[in-house]
Amino acid sequence: MSNTIEELEKQFQEKIDNEIKIEPKDWMPDDYRKNLIRQMSQHAHSEVIGMQPEGNWITRAPSLRAKKILLAKIQDEAGHGLYLYSAAETLGVSRDQFIQWLHEGKAKYSSIFNYPTLNWADMGAIGWLVDGAAIVNQVSLQKTSYGPYARAMVRICKEESFHQRQGFEIMAKMMAGTKEQQQMAQDALNRFWWPSLMMFGPHDSDSSRSSLALKWKIKRETNDTLRKRFIDKTIPQAEFIGLKVPDPDAVLQPDGSYKTGPIDWDEFWNVVKGNGPCNKQRLDHHKRAHDNGKWVREACIAFSEKQDKRKVIAN
Repeated sequence: MSNTIEELEKQFQEKIDNEIKIEPKDWMPDDYRKNLIRQMSQHAHSEVIGMQPEGNWITRAPSLRAKKILLAKIQDEAGHGLYLYSAAETLGVSRDQFIQWLHEGKAKYSSIFNYPTLNWADMGAIGWLVDGAAIVNQVSLQKTSYGPYARAMVRICKEESFHQRQGFEIMAKMMAGTKEQQQMAQDALNRFWWPSLMMFGPHDSDSSRSSLALKWKIKRETNDTLRKRFIDKTIPQAEFIGLKVPDPDAVLQPDGSYKTGPIDWDEFWNVVKGNGPCNKQRLDHHKRAHDNGKWVREACIAFSEKQDKRKVIAN
């Protein structure tokens, strides 16, 4: 039996090495499946929970145009969650189970969404920084080895690029505005800069999962490589509109990249463990919304079953 498993593992790795996508009905190692379930569910949960800090500002947007753009963005995030939950279900786990794990604290979402949004400038910071960091990571995931995940990322990346531009537009307009607006924009950057860098995850040398994820091409690049790419793209954008990243150690190198200061990983792990400013608020809100929507889900299922019965009778 062990020889059979070894042969299957060899064939599996050969497919990975030859850039052949793994599909739901293909044989895969248990650890590959578990790694995907963890990563894809965390990604889906992040899209859905990430609607909350922005939804907080729908009724307070400064103009009708801003409100329409924000509504469209939040709707996109819901769609991203839908794509990712659907793709993750191909691994043999139901959506109900994913939601249950989230509510029980057994599944995580991106730590960035456990920070509060205090003013309209935060909408700019989230679009520019958070979605900007997401794009850097997700462009790489378009080439991930699991077919359903890779295909879901294609549309998500296209939509995220608009979100990043929308956020940068907000920040640029505020920096072209009054002194108070400029201060709001700088304050938002100060608060979201370091949590945005933490989004890429810990240093790969500190992550036990990274080596296997890279071997199986679930991840195509290391956390540190992606983080550096984001930093090198974003600091010049900040300087272009008159903002300064809150890192006194940030220095431009001769090769055009930036040397930056250390990240406070104690803060990151504290938030991951549930002790961030909004962890409880975000999860409680999701639980409430899920419970309040139970009658809608049940009505949809009942309607679907009724339609199926009619088709059977008609045939």
